[in-house]
Amino acid sequence: MRGVKLGEWPTLALISATATTWMLLVGFYSELGWIICPIAAIAVTLQSSLQHEVLHGHPTRNPAMNEALVYCSLGLFIPYRRFKSLHLRHHNNDRLTDPYDDPETFYLAWRDWDSLPVIIKQILKLNNTLLGRLIIGPAVSLIGFYGSEIRMLRSGDKAVMRAWLHHITGLMPVMLFITVVGGMPIWLYAIAIAYPGMSLLMLRTYAEHRAHEHAEARSVIVEFCPIFSLLFLNNNLHVVHHAHPRAPWYQLPGIYRNAREDWQRRNEGYVFASYLEMAKHYLFKAKEPVAHPLRRTAPHPVQNSNEAVS
Repeated sequence: MRGVKLGEWPTLALISATATTWMLLVGFYSELGWIICPIAAIAVTLQSSLQHEVLHGHPTRNPAMNEALVYCSLGLFIPYRRFKSLHLRHHNNDRLTDPYDDPETFYLAWRDWDSLPVIIKQILKLNNTLLGRLIIGPAVSLIGFYGSEIRMLRSGDKAVMRAWLHHITGLMPVMLFITVVGGMPIWLYAIAIAYPGMSLLMLRTYAEHRAHEHAEARSVIVEFCPIFSLLFLNNNLHVVHHAHPRAPWYQLPGIYRNAREDWQRRNEGYVFASYLEMAKHYLFKAKEPVAHPLRRTAPHPVQNSNEAVS
């Protein structure tokens, strides 16, 4: 393909393989039934990871061509252009985890936390355990994200409006394929494939960042996870990604291996051997409080999207 960067064919091949796998699975729903749902959810998660790769400038030099490759969102819930806008703002490393400046943080300022009803506090505390994040995390994130989006649409934000129009346009062929070719109700796809796909993504984002005074110490390293490394396109090596956001996914392990001890020193030991180790610590226990332990309490104009787009 003209314009593909040298060596970026793995990304293009993975985009094609993911779309093909999804079409085969959903297309045979009428014959195979619910058994396709878990694998299709994995394909949805992988496309979300590929959308993240695309917004960072891969696999071609043309942003419009890159967007076209992931234009139809298999995950249904998040417009690609909103994901791109919010995520690139998130890459201000000096503001990572800030309740007002980082649009992908789950932290709240103490002032906002103190003003919440008790029931909402309990929900957010549950959401700060790994099990809670996997079960209710997508719902919590989407409620916060959609509330923010509705406010911006009501204010007449044209960029947000265009992003949603593009999203709806891309959803039309997805929904037609699901219902006409696959014979699957949209509601069932949403709860049995799209939601679990987003839930699986929450495994990656759960411990991705922590509150810390030093910017590089805010991003995690999760080392041994061959299956999840592919599914998350090596974003388990998250401190490396934040240091080299333009590096393609398949270069991150080499960058890490070449200076492993240095990376662990730079992120001050924020390292898990695997996601299993993470689960042993935090499946039923909150990793950190909801209220940010280090950040200011004064309001700021940047909207917190509660990591729905990570």
